[in-house]
Amino acid sequence: MGGTPTDLKLIDENGRRIDGRLPEEMRPLKIEAGVLKRADGSAYVEWGNNKVMAAVYGPRECHPRHLQNPERALVQCHYNMASFSVDDRKRPGPDRRSHEISKIISEALTNVVFTEYFPRTSIDVYIEVLQANAGTRCAGLTAASVALADAGVPMRDLVASCAAGKVADTVVVDLNKEEDNFGNADIPVGYVPRTGEIVLLQMDGDLSQEQFEKGLGMAVEACKKVSVLQRDALKRRYAAKADEGAEPTEIREGA
Repeated sequence: MGGTPTDLKLIDENGRRIDGRLPEEMRPLKIEAGVLKRADGSAYVEWGNNKVMAAVYGPRECHPRHLQNPERALVQCHYNMASFSVDDRKRPGPDRRSHEISKIISEALTNVVFTEYFPRTSIDVYIEVLQANAGTRCAGLTAASVALADAGVPMRDLVASCAAGKVADTVVVDLNKEEDNFGNADIPVGYVPRTGEIVLLQMDGDLSQEQFEKGLGMAVEACKKVSVLQRDALKRRYAAKADEGAEPTEIREGA
C-alpha cells in the first residue's frame, strides 16, 4: 500500500474503479478441476489476470519421519510464484512472503480436512502462480481447496477465498494490481460456507472499525459466490469422468 501517482485515478466521479468495476464487483473467475493427470488432485484458476495452478499428492507417508503425527495427517502447503509471473522478474525459489503464504494456507486447509482419518501421513499441496495480478493467496487457497476435493480428500467443506480493501477511501472487493499497490488497505479472507467459519483473515493498511466490518462483509459475500463456482467446477469434473467429451467452460460472476 502506498501513495497514488497523481495521474492515476483509482475511483472515478461515477464510482467506477480503474478497470470499470463497481466497488462490490469481482473480476471474471474461471475454475477447472482435474487438469493434471499425474497428481492425485488438481485445479486451475484464472481470476482477473491471475493464473494459478494447484496440485495435491497424498495422503502418503510423511517424510521426514520425525514430522509424522500418530494421531492425524499433516497438511503441507508449498506456495510459489514463478519467476516470470510478474513484470519485474522474480528471483527463483521461496522467499519470506512465500513461506508466510504457505503457512497460512496450510492452516486454513487443516481446519476443513479430516486429518484424523490419516495418521502419520502427509497431504502435500503445491500452488504455483503462473501469472500474478494481486490476490494470489486468495486464488491459491481457492484452487487448493478444489484440488483437495478432486483428490478425494475428506473435507468438512471447501474453503473459498477473496479479499476486500479500501481504495481512495472507498471499500471495495477483489482488488486488482493497481488497487493493491496504491490503495489504502487489503483484507484477504478464507471462508467456510457450510459453517460460516473464517479460517484466514489478514489485514494490511489502515481501516476504521466501520470500514473493516464493511470490507469483511463484502469479502464473505464474495467468498459465497466463489464457493458456487468451486462446486460447479467439481460437478463438471465428475461429469467429464463419465463423459470423456465434456469440456470445462469459463464461468463469470452472474453467469
